[in-house]
Formats: sequence, C-alpha cells, structure tokens
Amino acid sequence: MSTFLYAWLSAKLSDEKGDVPGWVLIVLMTSALVIAIWGVARDRLVSIVSSALNSVCSGLGC
Repeated sequence: MSTFLYAWLSAKLSDEKGDVPGWVLIVLMTSALVIAIWGVARDRLVSIVSSALNSVCSGLGC
C-alpha cells in the first residue's frame, strides 16, 4: 500500500510545473501600478504619512 501511495504522490508532484509567467505578469503589473500611483500622488502621499507620523510622535513624545 505504501509503495502505491509513494508512486502516486511522486507522479503528482512531478507533473506540477507551476505558473511562472502568470506570477511574473502579476508582479510586473503591480509594480507598474505602484510606480504610476507614486508618480501622480507623491506629494500628497508624503504629506499624509508625515502627518500621521507627526500625530503619533506628538502623542508619544518621540
């Protein structure tokens, strides 16, 4: 029984090839979106983060 299970499992694992082009496309599209949003809204994003950090640090005395 264990020989059959081992043979079946190894056959299933050797058939697995993955979807590398799909993951590469997702990473590239996400990177492009981040760069595009950062390029358009850089000043506003920096001011939002600075304001949030200042409000936290003023309360904690950083």
